[in-house]
Amino acid sequence: MSDTPEPAVTAKRLDAADELAPLRSRFVLDDAVYLDGNSLGALPANVPDRVADVVRGQWGELRIRSWEESGWWTAPERIGDRIAPLVGAAPGQIVVGDSTSVNVFKALVGAVRLVGEERDEILVDATTFPTDGYIAGSAARLTGRTLRPVTPAEVPAALSDRTAAVLLNHVDYRTGRLHDLPALTAAVHAAGAVAVWDLCHSAGALPVGLDEHGVDLAVGCTYKYLNGGPGAPAYLYVRRCLQDRFDSPLPGWNSHAEPFGMRPDYEAAPGVPRGRVGTPDILSMLALEAALDVWEGVSVAAVRAKSLALTDFFLECVTAYVPQGLVESLTPAAHEERGSQVALRCPAAGDVMKRLIARGVVGDFRHPDVLRFGFTPLYVGFADAERAARVLGDVVGEARGEVRRAVRGEAAAG
Repeated sequence: MSDTPEPAVTAKRLDAADELAPLRSRFVLDDAVYLDGNSLGALPANVPDRVADVVRGQWGELRIRSWEESGWWTAPERIGDRIAPLVGAAPGQIVVGDSTSVNVFKALVGAVRLVGEERDEILVDATTFPTDGYIAGSAARLTGRTLRPVTPAEVPAALSDRTAAVLLNHVDYRTGRLHDLPALTAAVHAAGAVAVWDLCHSAGALPVGLDEHGVDLAVGCTYKYLNGGPGAPAYLYVRRCLQDRFDSPLPGWNSHAEPFGMRPDYEAAPGVPRGRVGTPDILSMLALEAALDVWEGVSVAAVRAKSLALTDFFLECVTAYVPQGLVESLTPAAHEERGSQVALRCPAAGDVMKRLIARGVVGDFRHPDVLRFGFTPLYVGFADAERAARVLGDVVGEARGEVRRAVRGEAAAG
């Protein structure tokens, strides 16, 4: 009779049937179970050589000629068009550059400028990543609007003829909850306001459907599920029908209709390039472009199907391996409400995560008591999910034993 646990047998069968399993070879990985791709994606194997060519050849040999001969100048829109199908957008609506925070600022102020002065309120996701809230507060002060934090569930009731814009996260960074982008966007539009979505935790993990659902403006980072590398540039989506009215609060020379005319007066470039600001960060931008090669021939629908299967299986393994009552899932069980991560509440979560990492299972910790495990279907397999849950069971079991021994020791000493 085999001593192999049943979840391990199931994992082997699921990995054998996984059509995306060969994609793992497109990444630089080791023996660790890497479940932190929702914070920093793994290195695509083709990136180092591509970046070396950019540095040695394009910068080292062609130097300034590379702005034209190597396509540096057109990179922000060219790479934007490569991201577009991953978020359900037609070409010509995404520009790459700047950080997510900067693009949130551009999008939110631009959104307010699209509506009338009588709309004096901005709604912001109260559960958002803190920076989005900080930026929204600044945008409200600069535009003379009032900022009103509400949860995504409260948005429909909070909308009124005072609402100028609504900034929402597609997936909650802490819990992994997926919010209803189509319904919330429709509600915002019904109120006459502008919908701005943060896609940091959804792009590259699940279908977004920006064009299909009529999203006005969206932003996202590229270093999570898009594997663009640490500090990789973010992107800004401006719906085509709004582009001629989009008034960026950061009008730089790069977004000028005549960028080399050096005119003292500003005239925005036509189309999505008006979302540019200053000189593009070429090295990180071209690393991102190379990283996007891993998506060749990959269906976002297939990625979503595997993501749900992986997170389902991980939760089943947690139930099998972790003693009852030691962890609690914060991630919704319903597929339509789940992103591509599992968040578990756990006592002493910070210490538990350190122990997991020491044993080759890499997730991350969010204050005060949350363990986050991000599942990137391009390189995470079912055996990874099983091993992570098994090691988690060992670690929290040991931690509970240590607490009990410490309590007994204190009682004996007293």
